[in-house]
Amino acid sequence: MPGIGEKSATRLAFHLLRGPKQQSRDLAQALLDVTEKIRLCSVCMNMTETDPCPTCTDSRRQADVICVVASPSDQVAIDRGGHFRGRFHVLHGLLSPLEGIGPDDLRIAELVRRLAAEPLVTEVILATSPSVEGESTAMYMARLLKPLGVKVSRIATGLPVGGELEYSDQATIARAMANRAVM
Repeated sequence: MPGIGEKSATRLAFHLLRGPKQQSRDLAQALLDVTEKIRLCSVCMNMTETDPCPTCTDSRRQADVICVVASPSDQVAIDRGGHFRGRFHVLHGLLSPLEGIGPDDLRIAELVRRLAAEPLVTEVILATSPSVEGESTAMYMARLLKPLGVKVSRIATGLPVGGELEYSDQATIARAMANRAVM
């Protein structure tokens, strides 16, 4: 499993073997339930138990702004901040020609169909990471979406709050300087 190395996996296995059998049964049942109950939202492509998902059916969210993210965990991170009240679209990955991941492997076509079906959308925010893959995905999507008549914007990148300039790399400092805001 991603993020679990050999040592952690060994500790988890021994924990389950030493623990009550019911704990292992409950874990196994929870894993089965997840694979049977969780599916993709037909609107935003996020993982959900209900279709459409609670985010898409929340009438308090702005229907005119869609934030495009690479993964469900990216959506959670943006939502956790509480500053964005629009809708989302999850790509389930980033373009990566070296890994054989192209536009057809992502949920880009679903976004284009969604924009055609939802004329209220005025802006699409591309919130992919500032990695090579994230930047190439954002550039590809911007070229694809601009002709549709929707405003396409990109999240700002730069220095983190509480970060120290002396420990930042030159590319991050350059981007922070280029995307500076007027006070």
